[in-house]
Amino acid sequence: MTNKKKILIIDDERITTELVQVFLERYDFEVVCAYDGVEGLEVARAEKPDLILLDIVLPRKDGFAVCEELRSDPDFKEVRIIMFTAKGLSEDIERGRRVGADEYVIKPFSGKNLLILIKKQLGL
Repeated sequence: MTNKKKILIIDDERITTELVQVFLERYDFEVVCAYDGVEGLEVARAEKPDLILLDIVLPRKDGFAVCEELRSDPDFKEVRIIMFTAKGLSEDIERGRRVGADEYVIKPFSGKNLLILIKKQLGL
């Protein structure tokens, strides 16, 4: 049995996803990935992550819809969700908060700042 915190990355940019995965695994997180919104919901339900990094612009179902759907599920009430996107307009940030995101990180991002934010959200 492992005590590693599990992070799900839902992002269709595979290079970004792989870079973030390798970075977070270096800090002893377990990382799982999904590459579109529908797959992201399936993986979230199967893997029960502690935190989700969620892009907004995704195939099949956008990040706002994924976040809203997760927040309507009692099993995901305590799961931290960080919107992780290039969409940095104030209306995007506000919409992210409205649908239930705990934080909002705009790409390009600082790995150090992302790590600090993740640890804060997980209470580490």
